[in-house]
Amino acid sequence: MKKALLLLLFPLSVMAQDDLLNEIDTAATGKSKVESAFKGLKIVNLESTKLAAKGDLYFIVAHRFGSVKDGFEGFYGLDNAVTQLKFVYGLNDWFTISGARSEIAYDFSGKFLLKSQETNGFPFAIAGFTSLTINNTLKESLYPEMEFNNRLTYVAQLLVSRKFNNNLSLELAPTYFHENFVIDDNQDNSQYAIGMGGRYKFAKRWSLNIDYAAHLNRSSSSPFRDPLSIGVDLETGGHVFQMHFSNSQGMHEAGFLGSTAGDWGKGDVYFGFNLLRVF
Repeated sequence: MKKALLLLLFPLSVMAQDDLLNEIDTAATGKSKVESAFKGLKIVNLESTKLAAKGDLYFIVAHRFGSVKDGFEGFYGLDNAVTQLKFVYGLNDWFTISGARSEIAYDFSGKFLLKSQETNGFPFAIAGFTSLTINNTLKESLYPEMEFNNRLTYVAQLLVSRKFNNNLSLELAPTYFHENFVIDDNQDNSQYAIGMGGRYKFAKRWSLNIDYAAHLNRSSSSPFRDPLSIGVDLETGGHVFQMHFSNSQGMHEAGFLGSTAGDWGKGDVYFGFNLLRVF
């Protein structure tokens, strides 16, 4: 009986010793996970390396008014607004899923953590992001031979961020996306972009956020431009309130990466906000 008990307890003892040794190794190297490189799931338009925690449900209202260039005729952007309603859920601590709908598109996505940034260890946080978009703006009256497949766009991103200190975080996002239908006949369906963005915390609850995406193979005849967005984040308890100006009215990746119509140089920009509430 005693021998059986010893055989039963021996594996548990070894496991406990291994856990203790791991804790000692972690303490000796000073490694720990770096938290809160970004407070929002997005920097502005660009996805951040932040994921929803396991079991957390986010409800996000993203709104873009019309162009301020419209002046009084468009009530300085209050007319012709676009709203996106989005739910984000943390399946576990390394995988987040979401579904969204706006007047422009339905959007379904997943974001997964590949590697966390560590103090005195790995210098970056790395996450992957993929999405499938269904374009609502393509009208069958204009394209009578259109099939459902023509409405689809696929996006794949690698998100690489670094939190340099308590105030500054930066991110790069190499991106591939494929549009099954393009308006410009000279534009390749498969397209490439490099996104970049950052967050600078200048007060206890406030930060300045900027993101930009350079399209790498845009057709010279394309009517679209690279998206640039500038704004601020306000942290208020369970909310993060993001207010910004952008030359893109699209809030999904396929929209702002491939179809940004505004022009900062001509004052053709949109005021908007993202309101996050976590449950």
